[in-house]
Amino acid sequence: MAAFHKLVLSLGFLSMFHAAYSAAQHRSYLRLNELDFTGLPSDIFLQALLSLLIIMYGVLNVAGNFKEIKASADLDSKSWETFRNIPSFYTFSHRGKSFAA
Repeated sequence: MAAFHKLVLSLGFLSMFHAAYSAAQHRSYLRLNELDFTGLPSDIFLQALLSLLIIMYGVLNVAGNFKEIKASADLDSKSWETFRNIPSFYTFSHRGKSFAA
């Protein structure tokens, strides 16, 4: 089943690249004919939107199952006195040592 989802993801990316190429071609056509750009044609827009949805489906299924985030697991081993104690913020080289002499 994973191979199927990877194939769907690959087809989604190919379709998205094709939509981008078609959009670039449409813009160059408008420049060559000196026409104003009012927006993309609906078929290119729908292809890009459908490709995005297919890519999202493929990524969600290729990534695997989500794991639960347990925020309380880290807090169980700490007491309230050490909860805000962050050793990485300790600084011993500061201007206060000049007042100690």
